[in-house]
Amino acid sequence: MKLLLKAVTIASAFVATPVLAESWTLAPESSHLAYGTIKKDTVGEVNSFSGLSGHVSPDGKAEIKIDLSSVETNIDIRNERMIEYVFRNAGTASLTADFEMEEASGLGIGESAIIDAEAVLSLAGTDIEFDAEMFVLRVSETSVMVSTNDMVFLSTEDAGVNAGVDKLMELASLPGITRSVPITARLMFNMDDKKAEAAPTAPVAVAAVEGDIKAGKKVFRKCKACHQLKEGRHTVGPSLHGIIGASAGQADGFKYSGPLQDSGIVWNAETLAAFLSDPKGSIPGNKMQFPGLKKDKDITNVIAYLQAEAQG
Repeated sequence: MKLLLKAVTIASAFVATPVLAESWTLAPESSHLAYGTIKKDTVGEVNSFSGLSGHVSPDGKAEIKIDLSSVETNIDIRNERMIEYVFRNAGTASLTADFEMEEASGLGIGESAIIDAEAVLSLAGTDIEFDAEMFVLRVSETSVMVSTNDMVFLSTEDAGVNAGVDKLMELASLPGITRSVPITARLMFNMDDKKAEAAPTAPVAVAAVEGDIKAGKKVFRKCKACHQLKEGRHTVGPSLHGIIGASAGQADGFKYSGPLQDSGIVWNAETLAAFLSDPKGSIPGNKMQFPGLKKDKDITNVIAYLQAEAQG
């Protein structure tokens, strides 16, 4: 939870600039908040929250709501116990933040920054101040991704939930549960619809990729079963004509999966490399069945080939 708070702080930086002085809304379907626990010194588990909502106002005030009833521990009775004893039926946790983010204000599409942030978590009557280091990526003119740069830890004592953790240990007959909780977050923020429609399209700067184009053409043979390079020629997958600098999931005439359409990603060397190495992991829920390229040089070479094709 602490992490999510910091992420909101970073996203606030973008609406503070004159060019982007608009409201931004959290995209819950593309966002993810998770925390880990260790029981009996050796059993590690990952839990998460699916109910996230929030916004960043034009003056840089950020507020995020976590629906505590959406906690998922993968065991129904444990979900119920978390809600009752740890969260004390609080309903929601509130995250608010202000910012001083000069480093983030000038980011162009595809550029990133690592920024320190401060914020406050309000949970069941307890307010906790935090600081964290966050990674910010401007993925398009109308979307920003914020994630934790390093693992962040939340003290159960600071959060006022030690008594609830004690109760969980008693009910499950556990000798111990860790009291320092690691948290990770990936948050997507989109410019509000009306403002997004009016937003100017910024040119996408595409850096030249130093790769072996001839070798990349051979690598592309693995892609040709599903993709063509001719404009508008969709087969199992969409045409890859003009993919460098294009927005993911937006080519006319092809039915994309929701996660890809809503990703806000602009295809450049970095985003393509991440996707080609792990299609399912980089955009969870998309329909692409290819498991990914395992060699970095193959990824670099095929991107160089795609870029060369785009330039004619």
